[in-house]
Amino acid sequence: MRQPTDDGTALLSALRQAVGHSQVLTEGDLGAYEEDWRKRVRGKALAVVRPGNTAEVAAVVRACVAHRTAIVPQGGNTGLVAGSVPDGSGKQVLLSLQRMNRVRAIDEANLTLTADAGCVLQHAQQAARDKGLLLPLSLAAEGSCTLGGNLATNAGGTAVLRWGNARDLCLGLEVVSAQGDIWDGLSGLRKDNTGYDLRHLFIGSEGTLGIITAATMKLAPQPAASTTALAACDSLEDCLRLLSLAQRRLGAGLTGFEMMGRFALDLVALHFPALPKPLPEARWTVLLEQSDVEGEAQARQRFESLLEAALEMGCVQDAVVAESLAQSKALWHVRESIPLAQAEEGLNIKHDISLPVSAIPDFVAHTDGALQARFPGVRLVNFGHLGDGNLHYNVQASAGSDQGANLKFLDQHEKAVNRLVFDAVARFGGSFSAEHGIGALKRDTLAERKSPVALQMMRSIKAALDPLGLMNPGRVL
Repeated sequence: MRQPTDDGTALLSALRQAVGHSQVLTEGDLGAYEEDWRKRVRGKALAVVRPGNTAEVAAVVRACVAHRTAIVPQGGNTGLVAGSVPDGSGKQVLLSLQRMNRVRAIDEANLTLTADAGCVLQHAQQAARDKGLLLPLSLAAEGSCTLGGNLATNAGGTAVLRWGNARDLCLGLEVVSAQGDIWDGLSGLRKDNTGYDLRHLFIGSEGTLGIITAATMKLAPQPAASTTALAACDSLEDCLRLLSLAQRRLGAGLTGFEMMGRFALDLVALHFPALPKPLPEARWTVLLEQSDVEGEAQARQRFESLLEAALEMGCVQDAVVAESLAQSKALWHVRESIPLAQAEEGLNIKHDISLPVSAIPDFVAHTDGALQARFPGVRLVNFGHLGDGNLHYNVQASAGSDQGANLKFLDQHEKAVNRLVFDAVARFGGSFSAEHGIGALKRDTLAERKSPVALQMMRSIKAALDPLGLMNPGRVL
């Protein structure tokens, strides 16, 4: 058994009283909780505690406060910035919300869904779908990420262009405070102008101010038709011309606009050869999705008309439209397999950046050239949500690098690569974190690059809501 802190025995006893003996894990392989999704950080918890309801979460927090023990909240553990795993001290309590996985209610007239924080996003989506409704939040990790984690990090995903980030879809929260009190703010109201909007403090706070235990989310009617296409473009400027045309022609019906660089798709073809390759190789490939209240025939006709106009303009060289739902899913599967293909290729330096859409071509030309000049042979995996300006601009070691060489590349060059990329992001008016959050990996970057006034306000909020500093310490600030 792991050795507790000085008063660890009493704390473990209190935790077992709060949630039951079997839900306080201290033995066996706890790697699923203690290691981050990218396998870059492995910590050690005093215990993994798995409450089953909000009252139990509150009891766990009160016990930890009494023993001055830090708490690390965790949902699906799919984050990319080491924000939901314990440090290596063996003194922190890992609070897993995975048992709190119910959809509590769906209000069809109000178009809202209320669910526990541990509810897997895909399950919440299906619950809405069963009622003929749509929960628009959509992520590659939706089969394992949880609603609470999505809100704690203000997740983005593939539908931000039409529906916004997780923050924009949330109407209310239930939160356990850093003192162990329960705030019930699960309002389904779209207008509630009664003082500070507390929900927005906790959304995006990464568990550093309190623990989200439930949320009320906006729903929409299921679209009558959804059409997906791939388009090949010669340049990023052409991709933006296509985006502008699609926005004019489709309006709010344009729900997805994803860009994939050639090397990103080369990795998918190499590591997942069974996936479809419907277009010849191109410098840039765009995945477009249209969701419409009209029927399938009308929606498809409008989509095909758009692509014909793009071909005539010369901003698209080739295109293909999915003929069925299965083909549409297959095209999305190619896009969503890029991070998995990167992982197969080896460790890499990830950047989740946002830029004004208009600045993206110049940013990419400038930064690609600077990286290749300084680190000859590096390979650039560039893909992401071009419609909302969010790039996953990742740097892979040179071809043929094995695991040892990849590790050496990261050890020797990660800081310099990050500085070069982040300097370029600032130069072009962007942000070094778009949708993945800050966690532990980007904490020092935030301290260096965020305005001192903004940082002081953040620290004041943290001190007011978590004066003991027990909520996910070492993250964000």
